[in-house]
Amino acid sequence: MKKYFKITVTANILLIIIGCTVSKDLKTPAPELPSTFRNVLTEDTMSIASVPWKEFYKDQILQKLIDSTIIRNYDMQIALKNVEESQLRLKQSKWNNVPVVGLNITSSITNPSNSSLNGMSTSQFLGTNHLEDYTTGVSLSWEADIWGKIRSKNKVALASYLLTNEARKAIQTELIANVTQGYYNLIMLDEQLKIAQRNILLNESTVKMMNLQFESGKVTSLAVEQAEAQLLATQKLIPELEQYIIEQENALRILSGDLPATINRSNLSAQVILPETLSAGLPSTLLRLRPDIKSREYELLLSNAKVGISKAELYPSLRITASGGVNSLKVSEWFNIPAALFGIVGASVVQPLLQHKELSTQYKVDLVEREKSVLKFRQSVVNAVGEVSDALVKIEKLKSQEIIAEKRLNKLQQAITRANDLFNNGMATYLEVIIAQGNVLQSELDLALIRRSELNAISELYRSLGGGVN
Repeated sequence: MKKYFKITVTANILLIIIGCTVSKDLKTPAPELPSTFRNVLTEDTMSIASVPWKEFYKDQILQKLIDSTIIRNYDMQIALKNVEESQLRLKQSKWNNVPVVGLNITSSITNPSNSSLNGMSTSQFLGTNHLEDYTTGVSLSWEADIWGKIRSKNKVALASYLLTNEARKAIQTELIANVTQGYYNLIMLDEQLKIAQRNILLNESTVKMMNLQFESGKVTSLAVEQAEAQLLATQKLIPELEQYIIEQENALRILSGDLPATINRSNLSAQVILPETLSAGLPSTLLRLRPDIKSREYELLLSNAKVGISKAELYPSLRITASGGVNSLKVSEWFNIPAALFGIVGASVVQPLLQHKELSTQYKVDLVEREKSVLKFRQSVVNAVGEVSDALVKIEKLKSQEIIAEKRLNKLQQAITRANDLFNNGMATYLEVIIAQGNVLQSELDLALIRRSELNAISELYRSLGGGVN
């Protein structure tokens, strides 16, 4: 009766100890966030990041490019494999509390020296010069989770899985932004190519006009040479832009995991349809939508678990072992039950004393790593708010630049007509005509760049708000 009483008391004490933890988790800090973003475009509290990317980017060609990239991009495929790997580890962690069970079947024959004590004893008591041993047994080993070490290991597996999943989301949002910006750049290059081709026709007509004026003695050969030089400068843009187009097509193809090839696309940036209202929502939504911020949260969860493990390593560990089976000195009596049965039960408590201070140092290192995780989380929030604010101001100011650039282009196009009329009437020089044409060409190219930058800024706003995951 006393024996059972001692076992019950010991078991209750162990259960109380097992319920204890040696380390308290550090909670995710509440970051300081502004009430609104700087340079907000609208007061709407609904963020465009909540809009699925297929609804945000309505161009069907662009949608196909994004779909292909998400599926075939190598970085994305590696990220998916990382998620798969961490998921397997998470499933494995559920077995951490289960005892380790093993089956052991052994047989051995020992021939001791006849001059040794074992040899003489064997010969005297067993009447043979060799010793046989046959064993079949099952062993069991279980470590009591006294200080929460196993629970912390389970948390490590969970945090690692969540972390890799958020990393996959972050890669996806980045890929969508890269594809859209590359696509918009391709459209801009197409537009610039058409501008250059259109201006070549204009310059060719100017060269013809200058030749006629030269033949009639109204201008010198210098005027013809200047007009031809202007034509060559415009013609030079053609192979340069064609090179950039092919390079951008190749980059997009490689990004989507394909070999270099041509890419179909819309003709003009004006045909790109995007939501008219670009609402950034509230800064607090970044904590929920940005994958990089969520990753920092899970890194803190991971750091908490590692601190729990390293702290538990400093305390005693209780391991219970048991084994049983059949054992015999003769093969004919190997499974002679109950005579061959045996059983062993044991328990051990191990307290680390001196291991070159490795355990205590590791614990202190994990504490520092946890503090770093907090700082990284705060940093990611600040960077996210800054990225959104930058994108908002870019969109606002680029729209203003586009309006001014359009007005300037209209003025310069009118100036070309006037310059040609004045030149034909002898009231303007050939240089004024050439300068007017050069200004129009540069103004058209600049306007295409501004429109491309504006589209990229919208894409960057969508990404920086956390859009592209859904």
